[in-house]
Amino acid sequence: MIRLKTQLTAAAVAAALFAGAGQLHAQKAADAVVAKVNGIEILQSDIDTADAEIGANLPATSLEARRDALVSYLVDINLLAKAAEDKKLAQAPGFDRKVELARKRVLMEALMEETSKSAATEGEMKKLYDDSVKKMTPQDEVRARHILVETEEKAKELLGKLKGGADFATLAKENSKDPGAADGGDLGYFTREGMLPEFSEAAFKLEKGKISDPVKSQFGFHIIKLEDKRKQPAPAFDQVKPQIEQFIGRKAQAELVAKLREGAKIERFDEVKPAPAAPADKKN
Repeated sequence: MIRLKTQLTAAAVAAALFAGAGQLHAQKAADAVVAKVNGIEILQSDIDTADAEIGANLPATSLEARRDALVSYLVDINLLAKAAEDKKLAQAPGFDRKVELARKRVLMEALMEETSKSAATEGEMKKLYDDSVKKMTPQDEVRARHILVETEEKAKELLGKLKGGADFATLAKENSKDPGAADGGDLGYFTREGMLPEFSEAAFKLEKGKISDPVKSQFGFHIIKLEDKRKQPAPAFDQVKPQIEQFIGRKAQAELVAKLREGAKIERFDEVKPAPAAPADKKN
């Protein structure tokens, strides 16, 4: 059986409880049968549900191997559920309460998912995006190239070549020990906080097209060429859409729970009395 780091989730528990009773597969007629376990059908929708429930716990692998793991998981659920029924574990004290709790958890998850999807419309997401962009204070950022070498002497040697007209990107490819050397030392755009303080200080002081004197850091000596300066642009809507969708969905869920609690009569009969204070030490 597949070993998981977490316990079965509510949907998986509910599926296991109802498998032998023939209630596991109340699915659409068009739902494809993927496998059978002692005559009990495993449907494509069961695989989809299992993937949503336990997929995050499966190792990264091929689609075929992932599908095999999910089918194996569902086979084990059916076999174990039937074995539990044969032992009449469904008649154990408290079993019905567990079934009802599992049912309520599945209903809760369905409502929360529906609430999230209903709230996170395209219009609401774009509205939140536009409002957030208006409130942003763009940071200054620069685009630079650099050459990183071990010694100051080597840095000065290369600086002399650059002043003599040598191509910066070519020298970076030939001499820099930085991983970005293959791209001609191009670092792309970055803010002051995006680099080491001494590196950022030197880069942001440069004018466009200018080259710095050797700059020492913990990694060696840098020669920096400033390519461009600009205000940091806002991320594109599509780039942040998943985060916006999640934010709106969770906000709607929290508001739903708060509203339901506000209109409910909630009684507690298990109030815990505070423990008595420890006696103070008596001084002699």
